[in-house]
Amino acid sequence: MSSPRTYAYYPGCSGLGTSMEYDISTRAVCKALGMTLTDIPDWSCCGSTPAHTVDHSFSTALSARNLKIAAKAGLSTVTTPCPSCLTNLKTAGKNVKDAEFKKKVEILLDGQLPELPEVMSVLQALYEDIGADVVAEHVKKPLTGLKVACYYGCIMNRPPEVMEFDDPEHPIAMDKLMEAAGATVIPFPLKVECCGASLGVARKDVVAKLTGKLIDTAAGLGVDALVTACPLCQMNLDLRQDQANAALGTRHRIPVFYYTQLLGLAFDLPEEALGLDKLCVDPHHALETAKERAQNTKVREETA
Repeated sequence: MSSPRTYAYYPGCSGLGTSMEYDISTRAVCKALGMTLTDIPDWSCCGSTPAHTVDHSFSTALSARNLKIAAKAGLSTVTTPCPSCLTNLKTAGKNVKDAEFKKKVEILLDGQLPELPEVMSVLQALYEDIGADVVAEHVKKPLTGLKVACYYGCIMNRPPEVMEFDDPEHPIAMDKLMEAAGATVIPFPLKVECCGASLGVARKDVVAKLTGKLIDTAAGLGVDALVTACPLCQMNLDLRQDQANAALGTRHRIPVFYYTQLLGLAFDLPEEALGLDKLCVDPHHALETAKERAQNTKVREETA
């Protein structure tokens, strides 16, 4: 690992609302690892899903504005926990490399664009800049006995020519970080399948079936919890779990953590710094089950 870097931090709109626990646990974990996150001053919405479906120049301008502010603050790397924000920020950086496209964006922003910063997810920064070995060195309470399935969703690593991180079909970064935290990672065959994304409002029936398939498969593998890096995926799997159960006729109660929450637990950070109380499916039963499993395994090994 090189010396911990300073990053321009883009929390995204969900980070201050529906995924507040992702934001606070991200900040807590990065601080514990010595990473400096500097919020982009006066940042604004990246346009999320709707903007680029209407106008690519407008969508690019929304994200380029944030990158421009970060560049003017002298920050060379922007990081964000949200894969949707990540997609928009990275796409904007690539779009303005086209001179004609850049002119359209500069007109919308009333000024010329400087060289824009590099953009990476917090997951990528933790995995590539910090490294799983260093993460393991910070573990004070390993997640021994906790069986998890890592769910990346469909855009964290795709399209690969934009995201440029990990394997687009079989990503492993989150798996490795969870293993570094002491958890047992169960191979999850649906780790990049879509959860239905923002169709949760317009087509709840579609999302219920897609999330139901993910939850049911994870349950069939015997995991204690799902782990994700996406606010929308987490919401669909956690908040809408009852809808998925109703659609499939199941009764699953599987907690859905952000990977930063589990890293924080392994670092022995206080629960209030990780927002565990924000999860809809109470995670404490799964955590206690894991502790009992680890203790039973230890007793068997000592008496063998």
